[in-house]
Amino acid sequence: MSLLHEPHHDGSPTYVDQEVPTLGWAVPVRVRTWAGDPVEAVWIRTTYDAEPTYHACAVVAHDEHSVWWEGTLPVHNPVTHYRFLLADEHGDQRWLTGAGIVAHDPPDAFDYRITSHAAAPDWGRDGVVYQVFPDRFARSAAADERPTPAWAVPAGWDDEVVFEGSDPHTPLQLFGGDLDGLTEHLDHVTEVGATILYTTPVFPGESNHRYNASTFDGVDPLLGGDDAYARLSTAVHERGMRLLGDLTTNHTGDTHEWFVSASRDPASPTRSWYYFGHDGSYECWMGHGTLPKLNLADPGLRAAMVEGSDSVVARWLRPPYDVDGWRIDVANMTGRLGMLDVNHDVARAVRRTADAERPDPLVIGEHNHDASGDLDGDGWHGTMNYSGFSWPVWSWLRDPDSQARAFGRPVQVPRRGGPAVQRTLREWQARYGWRASSQSWNILGSHDSARIRTVTGSGAAHRVAAGLQFTLPGVPMVFAGDEIGLEGVLGEDSRRTMPWDRPETWDGETFATYASLARLRTEHDALRRGGLRWAHVDEDALVFVREHPSGSLLVAARRDAGVHIDLPAGPLGFVDGTPLLADEALTSIDGVVTIPACAGATFGVWRL
Repeated sequence: MSLLHEPHHDGSPTYVDQEVPTLGWAVPVRVRTWAGDPVEAVWIRTTYDAEPTYHACAVVAHDEHSVWWEGTLPVHNPVTHYRFLLADEHGDQRWLTGAGIVAHDPPDAFDYRITSHAAAPDWGRDGVVYQVFPDRFARSAAADERPTPAWAVPAGWDDEVVFEGSDPHTPLQLFGGDLDGLTEHLDHVTEVGATILYTTPVFPGESNHRYNASTFDGVDPLLGGDDAYARLSTAVHERGMRLLGDLTTNHTGDTHEWFVSASRDPASPTRSWYYFGHDGSYECWMGHGTLPKLNLADPGLRAAMVEGSDSVVARWLRPPYDVDGWRIDVANMTGRLGMLDVNHDVARAVRRTADAERPDPLVIGEHNHDASGDLDGDGWHGTMNYSGFSWPVWSWLRDPDSQARAFGRPVQVPRRGGPAVQRTLREWQARYGWRASSQSWNILGSHDSARIRTVTGSGAAHRVAAGLQFTLPGVPMVFAGDEIGLEGVLGEDSRRTMPWDRPETWDGETFATYASLARLRTEHDALRRGGLRWAHVDEDALVFVREHPSGSLLVAARRDAGVHIDLPAGPLGFVDGTPLLADEALTSIDGVVTIPACAGATFGVWRL
């Protein structure tokens, strides 16, 4: 039996009438079953103030391939969890959850969820994000005139990056990239197909990464200062793009004016903004003394950092900078220390403050493991989806001989086959819920991890990874340089400079693939808002349908050579077969659609 014969539901418009329902109202939801499935009754099981309730579904449509069941889901709680109970004519029962169909009684962890809280803005949901690490992207002529600060180790643009954690120069090596240099290369960003520019921090800090801010009151003069940031913002918005900032709400640098005052004077008003012991010691991020942890339970700090129009969060969202939202660094640890947990309060405060300043801000939280408890819809809109996207894609496409180093675990991700990867993707999507998954970032790598080209070991496999990044639910985030095949064995090594003066080193085929994928995503609702049905999975192939009322697409990703793949045309919904990112059209012969055999890693997209 094909995967297309499995019962199916997701949070897309084909199955849910209202993505953002009104609290207290009811929402029609639908399930598709195969016409050959003996199911004779379907119920929605939800919870009413944590008490299970059941709501019968009825058949509303059917044809020779599918039966459509519809029921009414009451939205009594702001975040409503639900699943479906299917009973058949033989007396068997199955549960349909976000992780798939099961014949046992599973816990609620993988239930579908729908939230009455406002969704992410359309631009954040439908866009393509391009991440820039300012020191390594581009230098303007003005950078040559700026003196090197005493803490920095100057480097020439084509020098090798120092990246070992044991080398004290790693955070100090300064290449001199600046914001005017970035502005001068915005045409490249738009050619990649990006619509959202996200830069790592621009506030001053005694490091090349600037996650150890010394103030939040101004942009680092090494980057060109406030005026350069305003120029960048103007240029970004003139192109119809959006600008996203990076804010460390969990900590500051030990040179930050707040911390300097607090550490020198126990009576300082900012003393309670940090966690000081009686002996003068203080809490910091993961043992790094240069990153003292902020106490977001303190009302004074909350007002300065995240709450109200005078806060850091608010100030940079206004002219002349007009930042459109924030990526929150270490969002998972923000407001958490031992028994104290005000994380959700902080997330809500950031979002309230942003909403008060702009009509459509975006707030994304960094989280590199299970963020499901932090994505209920009234705080972070989504997360940087390492666990639910990066790691399964890495594990499927990793070159066994890759020198890429581990990130987020003590050993490199294992190489796994398609069924394990599909299960991983399904379970994480279920944990986060359809909307939060769709609003989170699909990441192949970032300034904190190895480069995807190094992980995969080849251009062909890299392009398959990019294909999945742009066609699975979620918002693609491209780390600057991925589109031309830059490499790096770990985060610090991945922060290599963009080789603007060496275009012959660029991987032109990969650049063209990124641009084509971005164009497809813009042109097809199915890739931005469509559902996800799995059609075929084997060790070396992942085939799925992105379906939407305006038109559906078939996607086939293959990591190695393989034989042809046959799919049933009826359950597939096949009527077209036009290649959108493939060499050959698909046709239906005797009710079977055949994806051709391949000689190696390939990626294809067709119109259904």
